[in-house]
Amino acid sequence: MTDTKIIYLDNNATTKVDEEVLEEMLPYFTKSYGNPSSIYEFGGRNSRAIQEAREKIKDFFGAKNAKEILFTASGSESANTAIRGILNADKSKNHLITTKVEHPCVLNLHKQLEKEGYNITYIGVNSEGELNKDELYNAVNEKTALVSCMYANNETGVIFPVEKIAEKVKEINKDTKVFVDAVQAAGKIKLDVQNTQIDMMGISGHKFHAPKGVGALYIKSSTLISPLIIGGHQENGRRAGTENVPFIVGMAKAAQMAKDALGIEATQVKRLRDKLETALLSKIYNARLNSSAANRVPNTTNIGFEYVEGELILLNMNDYGICASSGSACTSGSLDPSHVLKAMGIPFTALHGSIRFSLSRYTTEDEIDYTIEKMPLIINKLNNISPFQKELKELKQRKGFI
Repeated sequence: MTDTKIIYLDNNATTKVDEEVLEEMLPYFTKSYGNPSSIYEFGGRNSRAIQEAREKIKDFFGAKNAKEILFTASGSESANTAIRGILNADKSKNHLITTKVEHPCVLNLHKQLEKEGYNITYIGVNSEGELNKDELYNAVNEKTALVSCMYANNETGVIFPVEKIAEKVKEINKDTKVFVDAVQAAGKIKLDVQNTQIDMMGISGHKFHAPKGVGALYIKSSTLISPLIIGGHQENGRRAGTENVPFIVGMAKAAQMAKDALGIEATQVKRLRDKLETALLSKIYNARLNSSAANRVPNTTNIGFEYVEGELILLNMNDYGICASSGSACTSGSLDPSHVLKAMGIPFTALHGSIRFSLSRYTTEDEIDYTIEKMPLIINKLNNISPFQKELKELKQRKGFI
């Protein structure tokens, strides 16, 4: 690396643990380490800490009752628990609906369920990444057990109208359950499940400055699911295993802080995101915004650099200490282009050269200015060695950069 500073713009992949969150967690590692299921007071205090955390997460979801909150180890476990839990509780229906742009923890589970004999309908999106809602509604029938739909896309930041979707699905078939993957929405926009028709919603702590390895699932009190993990009585019999007290406490603290900081997300973070986006599009002639939809979470932009390879962009960004992503963190090791951008019909010329920048409330103006300074240098360098010189020249002329 030619520069020692680290500019972290990959917060949709993971976030740093807030120092206040870590401080809240530490006593539960070495001082208050008793098993919450124990009858003695040393364990009982941890049981009370879990219940206090459950109340905070209830408020974070905007849920009615703390008993509707199930603690998990990740967003992936939350999704698997919700989807398989519904199917195992009621085997009379074999049709599922999801979207083509879901996170792999949902999309790949549906592909597995398809192999197991379930009938799956995959709903598409338009060129802005917005869901084809009519296609979804037309797919609901009497055999539809579950609709799984993300709240905000992890690659583009586009927000889906999940409350309206749930309401419409219930109008068509009141028995169809609705699961929402809110992993990328949590901490960026307000969650408020109480007055909706959403049956289940999953989150992951490490997306909003809690540690990796803890998540939560909201399950409406009227919704019955079968547990994914069988064993002891923990989590009201819905998830066996001794509770991860320090991480649960940490996630609750992070959720409380994130809820208080939603105003910062909507103003400061959005302003910096827009500044970065506008500058890169104006300074780099072969840059294109992959989703200009106004309804996005405030921290995310996805920019395609035409006729340049994404892996090379990331490697050169790394030389300057700039951290970003070419897609979902769970698929970043793959050389295949993003399934989200493919579903949007992003031109092949930009598909392999698309970079996701995702900010947090800890992103600074100086970091954005630094990125704005370095990115044109990186892309110009790669443009000069691209095998598509004729196409780049034509693009430069067409956009008026010559």
